Amino acid sequence: TTARSSGAGGQNVNKVESAIDLFHIPSGIRIFCQQGRSQLHNKELAFQMLRNKLYDLQLEEQRANNAAIRQSQVGTGSRSEKIRTYNWKDGRCSDHRLNKNFPLQTFLGGEVETIIQECIFKDQQEKLKEMVESD
Repeated sequence: TTARSSGAGGQNVNKVESAIDLFHIPSGIRIFCQQGRSQLHNKELAFQMLRNKLYDLQLEEQRANNAAIRQSQVGTGSRSEKIRTYNWKDGRCSDHRLNKNFPLQTFLGGEVETIIQECIFKDQQEKLKEMVESD
């Protein structure tokens, strides 16, 4: 909508509606612009300011989402979040993320393809579960 500007300007301020008042309903952002003497100039400035604010909101939301995903992957690093235990006495390697045991000699020999495939499979299952829950 348009409005009359305030401040110095004499009769022009009283008779010309050059200020712009924008209200973006979905986000609730209100922009009031009276910087220029032209209504068209103020309208362009107001839309530019609105675009910048909406972009900043979207960027902040995306950063927060990425930070949450990163934090869930990294964890706190405490001792209770251990990934693998190597039990030399029993000759096994326990992966705590998968809740499975593997022969220790295969790991010492460098054959880790089985555990990698298990991790990929579990990750895919979790992603599918998230997709189902989001729908």
